[in-house]
Amino acid sequence: MADSSLPVESSLLNNSSSFLRKVSLKAVQLINWREPKQSAAAFGLSLTVLISVASLSVISVVSYLLLACLCITITFRIYKSVIQAIQKSDEGHPFRSLLEKDISISPEAVRELGDQCLLHLNRFTTRTRRLLLVEDLVDSLKLAAVMWVMTYVGAMFNGVTIIILADVFVFITPLIYQKKKTQIDQLMASSRSRLEEILQKLQDRLPGAVKRTKVE
Repeated sequence: MADSSLPVESSLLNNSSSFLRKVSLKAVQLINWREPKQSAAAFGLSLTVLISVASLSVISVVSYLLLACLCITITFRIYKSVIQAIQKSDEGHPFRSLLEKDISISPEAVRELGDQCLLHLNRFTTRTRRLLLVEDLVDSLKLAAVMWVMTYVGAMFNGVTIIILADVFVFITPLIYQKKKTQIDQLMASSRSRLEEILQKLQDRLPGAVKRTKVE
């Protein structure tokens, strides 16, 4: 039976706002190190925050970040005021351009964000249902294997440590891939082919009634 939610999902994807597209594009550019200085700053800041959260409370980390930001902005404001007083210039507030910039979120952006969240939530619940109710035995076995591995991962690392490792992985992997693209592509193709071969053998050994991938 065809999934009636597909047309709705397609329309929601096609109606994504420019705000969300810009955010996604900027994230991809940072991860792929298109602008090395900004990527290095984002990686360093995110890693510093995560390591701080691992050793301090969230309240302390937020307080220190805001305090550091205030120290920088107040110092710069005083410095510019002194320079203007010495030079007898009338440049005005040093952060005027930022203060006058419109940073409000439009209702359209909020609605689009809500649509995207709803879309991903529906996809998650649909896939979770088919995996837990064993619509496809092989896919459910894959999930069971992943969850079994995650029990060992959870025993060795806490949540913050896993997020730190994920942050390092997300930023470092593109750099390694750019330098070893050919070798990695060959290895991935070989691994994918081997995995598909194993899964095909597994499906061939299953009873005919179980090999059907869809519930009739």
